[in-house]
Amino acid sequence: MRVKKTTADESPASTDPNTKRLATMQKRARVVRSTALWRCSLFLVFAIAAFAIAVAPNCFGASQTGQRIEGKVVDQAGAPVVGAAITLRQDAQASTATSDDEGRFSFDGSQRRGSLRLTVTAEGFGTFDRELTSSDLTGALMVTLQPAPLSDAISTTAARTETRVGDTPASLIILPAADLTTTPALVLDDKLRQVPGFSLFRRSGSRTANPTSQGVSLRGVGASGASRAVVLADGIPLNDPFGGWIYWGREPVERIKRVEIVQGGESSLYGSDALGGVINIIERNPRDSAISGSFSGGNESTWNASMFASGVLKGWAIKVGVEALHTDGYVLVDDDQRGTVDTPAGVEYSTTDLQLERLLGDQGRVFIGGSIFSEDRKNGTPLQTNDTYIRQLDAGLDWQPANLGSFVLRGYGGSQVFDQDFSAIAANRNSETLTRSQRVPAGQSGFTLQWSRAAGSRQTLVAGVDGREVHGASDEIIFVAGKATSAVGAGGRERFLGVFAQDLIQITPRWLVSLGLRGDRWRHFDALSTTRTFATGAQTVTVFPERIKTAFDPRASVMYKAADNVSVYVSGYRAFRAPTLNELYRAFRVGNVLTLANDKLEAERLTGGEAGVAVDTLSRRVNVRGTFFWSELTRPIANVTLSVTPALITRQRQNLGRTRSRGVEVETSARVSPTVTITGGYQFVDATVLRFPANPALEGLQIPQVPRHIFTFQARYSDPHILTVAVQGRASSKQFDDDQNLLPLDGYFSLDAYVSRRLVRGIEVFGAFENLTNQRYQVGRTPVVTLGPPILARGGVRLAFGRQ
Repeated sequence: MRVKKTTADESPASTDPNTKRLATMQKRARVVRSTALWRCSLFLVFAIAAFAIAVAPNCFGASQTGQRIEGKVVDQAGAPVVGAAITLRQDAQASTATSDDEGRFSFDGSQRRGSLRLTVTAEGFGTFDRELTSSDLTGALMVTLQPAPLSDAISTTAARTETRVGDTPASLIILPAADLTTTPALVLDDKLRQVPGFSLFRRSGSRTANPTSQGVSLRGVGASGASRAVVLADGIPLNDPFGGWIYWGREPVERIKRVEIVQGGESSLYGSDALGGVINIIERNPRDSAISGSFSGGNESTWNASMFASGVLKGWAIKVGVEALHTDGYVLVDDDQRGTVDTPAGVEYSTTDLQLERLLGDQGRVFIGGSIFSEDRKNGTPLQTNDTYIRQLDAGLDWQPANLGSFVLRGYGGSQVFDQDFSAIAANRNSETLTRSQRVPAGQSGFTLQWSRAAGSRQTLVAGVDGREVHGASDEIIFVAGKATSAVGAGGRERFLGVFAQDLIQITPRWLVSLGLRGDRWRHFDALSTTRTFATGAQTVTVFPERIKTAFDPRASVMYKAADNVSVYVSGYRAFRAPTLNELYRAFRVGNVLTLANDKLEAERLTGGEAGVAVDTLSRRVNVRGTFFWSELTRPIANVTLSVTPALITRQRQNLGRTRSRGVEVETSARVSPTVTITGGYQFVDATVLRFPANPALEGLQIPQVPRHIFTFQARYSDPHILTVAVQGRASSKQFDDDQNLLPLDGYFSLDAYVSRRLVRGIEVFGAFENLTNQRYQVGRTPVVTLGPPILARGGVRLAFGRQ
């Protein structure tokens, strides 16, 4: 580290314009040189996309015309199955269709001779596969789908290639669209709380929480502002490039097909951000024109609109996803501690995502798109506000050439600005003064290239490479007694490059082995901080040394199928997470708690394992899975208390010595009848600090923000001819808001309900109710106790037209 102090006469403010212009040009040149390789990589992805779009019409055959085959897809109760994928095969040719909102489908093809085979698949149902007879062609086909057991569902997350859930030696949870739609919660992070191991930094959700506290944690590895799990949408990470938290409103809910969650270290496939697991948002990808939307309004001046539309014509597709939300919110502080500065915490955001796609016949697709997200928040007092603006471009290719395997290519890049103001609040909470005003510009670019292929009938190979570069800074104005006194800036750049490979081997019909290995290299560079005092003009510049680190993360899993409906697996793995630019260089304040940055932070390293058993019983209508897990985290980054005064608690991000999270989780799902399903989950986790030589007083204490017990359940009755009713609940035991375990948060129980009724084809009305018991449970202590929401109620209408 080099520190240079300058006098007022030497400060940048007193230099002549030519000198400043030269310095600016030199800085831009350095930035251009450092990012040239990554921009070239991103340009290559877009070039491939443009080339494929241009030449695709000449490379793939046109559709057939002629004989018409029609049919309808229904479930056991006779209700239409919307969005089923239908494939009609003859020899090497195949035609595809999607069932519409009445379950109907049709094929227009040339006069066919020989055998025809019809395959129908739909999420939540078993596969229908049958060779058609001549009698099938004389009238409309009626295809009845049977509910599929969870083990037969297909996942693309745990192995980065399509695998059956029953063949996945990992803790995998799939939330289909039906579960997400009938969840009363309005925003995605609250919908995911039906998973016991899912939590944000605090109990509050993104409707009221500051974005910097929306980092996601899985399975008790410890919550933080930065996520300890990667969140993906169509293979592109949603984790904030500067701070690692998640803007949950960036993905329109109407565009989501399902969400797949893998708990446990997944760095062997996904790198740094997947230390605790992966949350993969699978987007809808209809091959026909369709439009759907939901519109609702409720108390606290809350309104929401989410829409998705797709249009397909002659092999071209355009997709648009839009979502907007506004809520005035509620006052976070309890009545007996509230003052005149306490105002509702609310949010208003909008997101727009546009994608142009070229279908490559049955071999894949190529696309290019862009998105814009903006958000404005009120954080509970007049002076505490923040806003965010994000722009991103992405492109990709999914290609399955004959006999060569499957290729997936993604490229993305974007920029963003995050502004936030902090204040100090008087003890009586009747006044506040501005303490910091921050602006955080940041950007990133990255790519992923993956190949997978079946090698024989019992082996699947997966390999790939990915990379990402992030740059960002925190520029602050410091206020004392309401007067601006100094300017502080800090930031830098990070570059990641990883190579991964995995081999899935079915040794025998009952034994499955998975072996994976990944190598990562990351670099912190161009990092510095500056401080300038306004009164004297003196400036201090600190240049941080460049750091280069590597990590190797293996994973090995074995699954044994003791019977057709019983499987046992065991896994062991290593994982890591590099500190974010936010943790290294940006301080923040919540209430009267100030958390300082630490430029000396090291990467976190996780060693863990798990063993589980899954059972399908009662004719495979009931699935039960139990898992024991254990993980030890060396050098975990935690907010360590430095000092406590009546007016201010000061903490700093530091690497602890070692923490351990171990426990059990049990999940069950049951189809009681074609119209009734019940799911539930329980997690017990013992998360403690094992070693911290710098402060032994923390050893043996509970990791902050991790409760020992979490229980969730959901019961749903759904008959499209009558009514859909869903009830869900979540219970959590006591947890602590601080490292010293001095600020406890009481346990709580929350109950929600949802009801909907179909009016006519494609239109239904619904009502959603959150926290029916109106229990204002504790979500934080800063050190003033802040509370969760009161009862939230809204009503709305949902539309769906075309082939979904």
